[in-house]
Amino acid sequence: MTRVLIAGLGNMGLSHALAHHNHPDAEVVGLVNRSGVVDHPELGQYPAYSDFATALAETKPDLAVIATYSDSHADYACAAMEAGAHVFIEKPLATTVADAERVVAKAVETGRKLVIGYILRHHPSWVRLIKEARGLGGPYVFRMNLNQQSSGAEWETHKNLMQTTSPIVDCGVHYVDVMCQITDAKPVKVNGMGLRLSDEIAEGMYNYGQLQVIFDDGSVGWYEAGWGPMMSETAFFVKDVVSPNGSVSIVEGDKSESSDVDSHTAVGSLLVHRTEGGTVIDLPNEPGHQELCDAEQAYILRAIAEDIDLTRHMNDAVQSLRICLAADESIRTGQPINL
Repeated sequence: MTRVLIAGLGNMGLSHALAHHNHPDAEVVGLVNRSGVVDHPELGQYPAYSDFATALAETKPDLAVIATYSDSHADYACAAMEAGAHVFIEKPLATTVADAERVVAKAVETGRKLVIGYILRHHPSWVRLIKEARGLGGPYVFRMNLNQQSSGAEWETHKNLMQTTSPIVDCGVHYVDVMCQITDAKPVKVNGMGLRLSDEIAEGMYNYGQLQVIFDDGSVGWYEAGWGPMMSETAFFVKDVVSPNGSVSIVEGDKSESSDVDSHTAVGSLLVHRTEGGTVIDLPNEPGHQELCDAEQAYILRAIAEDIDLTRHMNDAVQSLRICLAADESIRTGQPINL
């Protein structure tokens, strides 16, 4: 039985806590949030803490699940590994490349497992998209975005996130990771542009951004992300991979509301286009948000039990973060960034 401590009980942390609550090989030994109070009907039985260090010392977990705001990720992860715990950490891995590399180095030093919350890696439809795109052969053009028209509580959540992390970093690491899995090439140059579209966020932050990345195999890609009540829901979800031999595109799925978390991962159907014609691949019975979180947590438990080598996974997480942070730097300086 793996003893699990969960830190952060927002949208993702709550889902991860429920995943372990329902997993036969996991024992939840503590929950951490700012209030130190947990009112969820299924989780109220567990000890609650407001301080991560105290929870870590008192519960002595085998696994720490970190789903707090990203500026605490690196310190919490390193503290957990130093205390002997394996770590699952929500994306982004850290807020700087140096901190991301520090976390990976700590995992290597301590021999602890480190899994980063790239939820699309556990989605069978996205795995199929990557397989189909790789089958076409490169070089590739990647066209991707995820804009969210948020209001009310969703906009408040986005504003809180933007205290530390921009939309193209917070969301972009997922889709840049998909690009990197398809091309297997090294990124060489990144350019970014962005705009602050609301007086409700800090002057140094922007709630719309776009990045462009060039890889050493000639592949190119763009990703854009915007948050807020002003965002358009027209073409808010574009997922398109083009090569000299054709293209693969997400063409179906429930895309009615840009703020719906299930719509962010749903595929529905892929259109594989080649010069001789197109083929639609239907992908029914896709997992929802909670099922994907269940799969993520089952994977870290299996990685611990089976001693799975996570070197490639950790290095990929650092690379996708490096690209997104380079775009963030480009936006702030107005200059392209060579990697």
